[in-house]
Amino acid sequence: MDFHCHLDLYPGARDVYREAAQRNEFTWLVTTSPKAFAATSRALPASPSVLISPGLHPEIAHERAAELDLLLEQMTGVKAVGEVGLDGSPRFRTHYKVQRRIFRAVIARSAELGGRTLSIHSRRAVKDVLADLDAHPGYGTAVLHWFSGNQAELRAAQDRGCWFSIGPAMFDSENGRRLASAMPHNRVVPESDGPFATVGGKPVMPWSAPETAKRLAEVWNLPAGEVAGLLARNGASLRVSMEI
Repeated sequence: MDFHCHLDLYPGARDVYREAAQRNEFTWLVTTSPKAFAATSRALPASPSVLISPGLHPEIAHERAAELDLLLEQMTGVKAVGEVGLDGSPRFRTHYKVQRRIFRAVIARSAELGGRTLSIHSRRAVKDVLADLDAHPGYGTAVLHWFSGNQAELRAAQDRGCWFSIGPAMFDSENGRRLASAMPHNRVVPESDGPFATVGGKPVMPWSAPETAKRLAEVWNLPAGEVAGLLARNGASLRVSMEI
């Protein structure tokens, strides 16, 4: 399984898509903009094991803000939305007001529609992400992708019932390992974040879940097979919220 993958952006995307559809029980293909969602949905064949969702990535929110209405319309016909969220890092902080306006609109729309499963980007913005979720309790299910906050923010997210999608690249940093070790065992699912996430200079592939289980087993001090089974059960549970 892979709960956060930019499958449409790999070199040779169609070939990677076909392989992922064959090898993975489930792959969540998150898109970066509403127009990208529309184009990807047309370009790639439908597969029962690949879910393509509309999103509006905070890094390009200021460039694609005019597509917000399209995103809110697309959300009507799906149960999962992503990638959305906030990015408060120095490179993107200039456009934070635009990001937040868009994210708040997405959360409000999710609540209005009865709840959606959201793949959320929260780099240097966890406090605001959680505040916006709190403002609309009926938003659905939050999956915080590649969580990089601090321990207090992790506990706050955990207390709100958030899920966490993590991949092999997260374990390349000491902070990533510390956070992974403290995550609730019953609310973690695997992701690749490929092709943007890399390990050893190579993009992480959508079928990287066994490596995630292996690395997670080290910080949880559990057998890798046990962790792999746990991730599979978690994934099956989370998918229930994503079915139309």
